[in-house]
Amino acid sequence: MQTLGRQVRFSINPFLPGDSEGSNPFASKPAGEGLSIFLELGVEVAGEVEPSTGFVVNVAEIDKSVRRFVVPIFAERIREDFRRGRHIGLLGMAELLGSAWGQLADKFGTAKLSKLSLKLNPFRKIAMDSRNLEMIYFSEKFEFAAMHKLWNDGFSEERNLEVFGKCANPAGHGHNYVVEVTVKRPSSGDEFSIGDFEKAVDGELIKVLDHKNLNVDVAEFNETNPTVENIAAFAWNRLVGKFGQASLHCVTVWESDRTYCSYYGERPSPSFA
Repeated sequence: MQTLGRQVRFSINPFLPGDSEGSNPFASKPAGEGLSIFLELGVEVAGEVEPSTGFVVNVAEIDKSVRRFVVPIFAERIREDFRRGRHIGLLGMAELLGSAWGQLADKFGTAKLSKLSLKLNPFRKIAMDSRNLEMIYFSEKFEFAAMHKLWNDGFSEERNLEVFGKCANPAGHGHNYVVEVTVKRPSSGDEFSIGDFEKAVDGELIKVLDHKNLNVDVAEFNETNPTVENIAAFAWNRLVGKFGQASLHCVTVWESDRTYCSYYGERPSPSFA
């Protein structure tokens, strides 16, 4: 079995009764007019490859289904709430995502819809998957700059240079790290505050690491190498239990655009307990 993903982009101008269809799905279709709300729906389907085509599903069918059955639901809800002066919170967006799931679940033949994600901006998204349709996942990216040195006092200098390479530079070196924090919570209940979520991540994690020498300024790394793996575990343990009704699901740390580590866990790891 394989999983196929497709990103479908569309824009809605709540000030207008409708939007032009457009001809550039890479940017947005419908195109939106003027200052519009841009959204990107990620669709993942799981199934076996059809031998005669090589497809799990023809992505053109995914595009067609989203634009025919899902985009009108979003457009109607956004315009109606705009006219009535109603705010669409995160749970409202989760409700729309659930409606999209209901529309798409039976549209792909023998392949099964496995995940939907809605990108709200380039750094923030919500998602739901087939494992539990009553649960929603919210993700947001943050950044911090820090320096570190990778070194093991139990190794010889030669061995350190062999294992850690340039990362063993005695003066250290820096990275512009990106951290994506994902929490999960039921799709019902009290509204989720993005501002409170950001404040928790900023206070518990970003301010602790930003513009720091990790080996020197962060006690947990005085004797533990601040690798991207250990930073991800450290981030998990700083953030777990800090989000009220939402529980921490995953922390991903990018050291560069080619190197990252994701940490999942239900309890603090012994290293940073």
